[in-house]
Amino acid sequence: MFDYTARPDLLKDRVILITGAGRGIGAAAAKSFAAHGATVLLLGKTEANLSQVYDEIEAAGHPQPVVIPFNLETALPHQYDELAVLIENEFGRLDGLLHNASILGPRTPLEQLSGDNFMRVMHVNVNAMFMLSSTLLPLLKLSADASVVFTSSSVGRKGRAYWGAYAVSKFATEGLMQVMADELDGISNVRTNSVNPGATRTSMRAQAYPGENPASRPEPDSIMPVYLYLMGPDSQGVNGQALDAQ
Repeated sequence: MFDYTARPDLLKDRVILITGAGRGIGAAAAKSFAAHGATVLLLGKTEANLSQVYDEIEAAGHPQPVVIPFNLETALPHQYDELAVLIENEFGRLDGLLHNASILGPRTPLEQLSGDNFMRVMHVNVNAMFMLSSTLLPLLKLSADASVVFTSSSVGRKGRAYWGAYAVSKFATEGLMQVMADELDGISNVRTNSVNPGATRTSMRAQAYPGENPASRPEPDSIMPVYLYLMGPDSQGVNGQALDAQ
């Protein structure tokens, strides 16, 4: 595991948006960030899941989170603008953005992958992520110390057979991170990096490996050190890096 111990108030007074915050790694990150003092903005498409994470954070006595129902597959450009206005009116800035939401799509040879399936995965995993990044960048620039974390994958660093659109989308994720990092380097307080979570006990992992025993993989909570490191001040100056959670 990534070797880092976060102090209790690491993210005090920070405002951090997490996509796919209703379950899996996104939910674990939301609860972990809140436990370290952040006000977390829970973005996802299933309001019931977001509300459950909200309730757990509230019950633990952490800063009150915000639920933002938002479907990355169907959102139109004006909805991204409205999201930015909502955050600006409420908080005046954004200190962190965790791009966690993505879909797996069919695991099949490219020859058998339909154009519709390819484009759906690319839309959620890449287009929507770009729209969020570009729309929220002005708010991130208003922070004294902002961090954008992109969720990658081992198949986004070395292509593997049958990973189809998902692998291609994760290569694009690394590319978007690197371009943003280079553009922002030295001219803003925003840094961007990627994290490969590794094999983790999530519903997406179960979908990709239906025969695997879930208990053989670590819980999302156990891979949080790298996320806390990147979202907090200890990673100032770290920019354009591809890190591994495990």
